[in-house]
Amino acid sequence: MQRSIVLWLSLTLRPTRVLCTARFFEGQSPGLPNPAAMENGTGPCGEECPREVQETTITEGAAKIAFPSANEVFYNPVQEFNRDLTCAVITEFARIQLGAKGIQIKVPGEKDTQKVVVDLSEQEEEKVELKENENLASGDQPRTAAVGEICEEGLHVLEGLAASGLRSIRFALEVPGLRSVVANDTSARAVDLIRRNVQLNDVAHLVQPSQADARMLMYQHQRVSERFDVIDLDPYGSPAPFLDAAVQAVSEGGLLCVTCTDMAVLAGNSGETCYSKYGAMALKSRACHEMALRIVLHSLDLRANCYQRFVVPLLSISADFYVRVFVRVFTGQAKVKASASKQALVFQCVGCGAYHLQRLGKASGVPGSRVKFSAACGPPVTPECEHCGQRHQLGGPVWAEPIHDLDFVGRVLEAVSANPGRFHTSERIRGVLSVITEELPDVPLYYTLDQLSSTIHCNTPSLLQLRSALLHADFRVSLSHACKNAVKTDAPASALWDIMRCWEKECPVKRERLSETSPAFRILSVEPRGKAADEAMEERRRLLQNKRKEPPEDAAQRAARLKTFPCKRFKEVRSLLPFPHDRTCESPLWATGRELGELEPGKCLGVGFPFQERNPSGAAELRAGVHTHHLPTRAPVNAGTSAATPTAPRHPGFLLMLSLTVQRPPTRAPVDLGMPLGQA
Repeated sequence: MQRSIVLWLSLTLRPTRVLCTARFFEGQSPGLPNPAAMENGTGPCGEECPREVQETTITEGAAKIAFPSANEVFYNPVQEFNRDLTCAVITEFARIQLGAKGIQIKVPGEKDTQKVVVDLSEQEEEKVELKENENLASGDQPRTAAVGEICEEGLHVLEGLAASGLRSIRFALEVPGLRSVVANDTSARAVDLIRRNVQLNDVAHLVQPSQADARMLMYQHQRVSERFDVIDLDPYGSPAPFLDAAVQAVSEGGLLCVTCTDMAVLAGNSGETCYSKYGAMALKSRACHEMALRIVLHSLDLRANCYQRFVVPLLSISADFYVRVFVRVFTGQAKVKASASKQALVFQCVGCGAYHLQRLGKASGVPGSRVKFSAACGPPVTPECEHCGQRHQLGGPVWAEPIHDLDFVGRVLEAVSANPGRFHTSERIRGVLSVITEELPDVPLYYTLDQLSSTIHCNTPSLLQLRSALLHADFRVSLSHACKNAVKTDAPASALWDIMRCWEKECPVKRERLSETSPAFRILSVEPRGKAADEAMEERRRLLQNKRKEPPEDAAQRAARLKTFPCKRFKEVRSLLPFPHDRTCESPLWATGRELGELEPGKCLGVGFPFQERNPSGAAELRAGVHTHHLPTRAPVNAGTSAATPTAPRHPGFLLMLSLTVQRPPTRAPVDLGMPLGQA
């Protein structure tokens, strides 16, 4: 009965719903996007919408984008950093490419100074020099390319999954030296929205809306003359279905920009899914973000190798919930042979997390001569971990070469720093790129502080302490932009565990609570050894004592150095003196009461100093330890001799040791010399 009622209601309301939908489409202007289409434009069309739709205008950079308020999926403000960085990278890429043709680009906000073009390849450097010589010989002014203008020899850009067209419009308004920008999407409603936004920003002469499947569009541009100079892929999810077509449709030395938001797959939550999409097994580890970048680079290079092409990474970023890579694609059969030696398998211990890389291929030979390629030998580990006795997991293959071109990163960083008002996220871009320039380029993956300390169940050392210990042990160390507490170092795992054993001795772990089969027990059961351990102990001792290491010195140098530091008792006596004392002396000094007004008494740090009674008829009480001595006014006193000794010098005044304090008694008191002042 209930099923019949539901079926009847469904059949009754269906015509009404269809009629409302039809009236809505007739009354609205074209171009309203589909919420399910998202960034990649692959979702279904024809969803229900309200009768009245309010539009919202978003301003980002120099672009203004209009879209329905109810459809928020077309604009993601978190990705503004991604779009700003992409504009900065493409601008520097355009500077390099057009500089080889003798064209100088002009960026709004940049000082009008001609930059020296340092290209990424020797052939293009030679082209730049030849072009500059030709221009100087002919006396012509250098050609320029400005923002918003068509450059006939400029870049041909494709955004395969444009959605609202925001990225393509920003390219047209912020990146100089462009010939055309193709904003493609498979959704008809998304393409209508792109057309409206193109008209809104007045960039119809540069941006060309396109409705097609991104893969088919790129496959149709495989010819050398029809390829794109820049291809940007920013899908909602994995870009794996588009990579094969992208490496074929990009021009020689062209720029390929790829975003991956399926971090759960790349971070090791589903290794088999990662293999089906990217051709590599992902492992769960603290270095999963950098491993995700290397897996994507491996996948791009693997697909390019099928067509005798290879990739050269320019910049690889892990930020927020995605990874972003910028690579150049070249063609060369000889260079493709070296691709196997650029990939590596990862052996990771399940107990302590120590990892080892095993290259797939081996390249041997002298640079500049013929290189021989062969299979690599391995594995680099034993069946059980040498540190904790646990087994190893096998991941990869991953890209084992540098993931950044530091020269190119430096160019982008310099441009963003010189024009900070160009992007809203300039400060973040500068921070990320600054950390990248300091990363060790030839050290894949990293360890983290919490990983090392949690393995042996001890307190976590500071990042400064661990880095200092590694540097003192003659290892290189740096940070990583992918993790705030990462330690990137070329030190072997044995050196790291030696340092952690030394740290554990300062912060002991209760061994009785550890299982004998646990990684912590097996690691701590070995005594620290090697230079790393010694340096770690010395660094820890220095930090605890808060002293600097002093060079060796003899007794005379030590005595001379100690004379320059007043002791505590000297400060007490000095505070009671009615006159200044700033002259150093090596022997007792004497002065009369008449000379007190002009007296400039000396001081003998660590030995003694002269004190002159202000009132000639008065008396002074000297207190040294428990002995009290009363001296007449004119009686001389010399440290080391008694005041009653007849051989004492007949000079008015007396000498006080540093350990004495001075007080004036109200009346005269009997004299009790006791022991000599020098002995006191």
